[in-house]
Amino acid sequence: MNREKENGRIVRIFAMASFLNDFGSDIIYPVWPLFVTSFLGVDMVILGFIDGLGDAIVSISQAVSGYLSDRFGKRKIFIWSGYLFGSLSRVGYALSKTWLWLVPFKILDRSGKMRGAPRDAMVADASTDENRGRNFGLLRAMDNLGAVCGIITSLLLLSLLGYQNLFLLAATPSLIGASLVFIFIRERRTAEIYKGFSLKDLGVNFQLFLLLSSIFALGNFSYSFLLVYSKNFGFEIAFTPTLYLIFTVVASLMSFPFGRAADKFGRKPILALAFLFFGLMCLGFIYVNSFVLIILLFVLYGLYRAAMEPVQKTFVSELSPTKYRASTMGAFQMITGLISLPAGIIAGLLWESLGFWAPFSFSLSLSIVSLTLLLFVKEEKR
Repeated sequence: MNREKENGRIVRIFAMASFLNDFGSDIIYPVWPLFVTSFLGVDMVILGFIDGLGDAIVSISQAVSGYLSDRFGKRKIFIWSGYLFGSLSRVGYALSKTWLWLVPFKILDRSGKMRGAPRDAMVADASTDENRGRNFGLLRAMDNLGAVCGIITSLLLLSLLGYQNLFLLAATPSLIGASLVFIFIRERRTAEIYKGFSLKDLGVNFQLFLLLSSIFALGNFSYSFLLVYSKNFGFEIAFTPTLYLIFTVVASLMSFPFGRAADKFGRKPILALAFLFFGLMCLGFIYVNSFVLIILLFVLYGLYRAAMEPVQKTFVSELSPTKYRASTMGAFQMITGLISLPAGIIAGLLWESLGFWAPFSFSLSLSIVSLTLLLFVKEEKR
């Protein structure tokens, strides 16, 4: 098998594993905020804390796995075991009786994201400058397609199975995804000695991009706030997973086109568009006054995710030194992810103390700052 075909096979297997993992996780995600706030009976601050803690754990796990995968030249073990962690955590959610029980299983679940930086480094290495955005877009499109299937499954089976049996069912797809990676992905070894890196090894462009991404992350609250807002506005509880489905379908359909657009027009214009989508969504939630407008705002949220997630990874991978790629991508995820913990708590406190409009106003302000700083980042020549 020649190198080009092998690279294509690697991307396709990862795309299928991503589909399966998100299929399982998104059986849970649409009902997660309702499970925590209604079934387990906690307020928005606790929900913000749990979601923020999860994002912080993601960031730490990706940084550690990124460093270790570069240090030892092994990526595969972090990827398949990450999918396995996700599967086991869903069994834990099914057994949880109080919100305190969720904490260790949330840590296990989000630790499974250690697969992210090594996998993204393998995808970046298996890509060229001409197709890297497209490949990350394909990966994200399959993520979101799996999410769509998971959401539909959740909608169809929640009333029949209840939360606990539904969560047990959600453990299966990720187990299959872990098996695919374990069996079919071959490790690529390198003889180069890894000596570690520091911030000074990264260019000014990367440092500025890290700064603006961190500022944006401080205001980037969880989707849970959007679903709880919609329930409080008057949507039936049974309909809130449909709102989750709407933005996920949009993200699934648009991730690949945005990835291709980034290959054609550059990374910065698509990232600027993502910040614009998010800012307009926040503005809309502050002044929304109809059910139809809320649905349109979820469409806007889907466009934001489709533009941001694959293109941000592409941009970071290209701003990173090749020999430090997994470490750099993991460190980027760690820093921006750690900020998610105070971001979730801040959003919850603003909501509880000032009103629903406060976290949206805060996030709108930070997205404007981030968009302004993006203007000063220079793209690497491709």
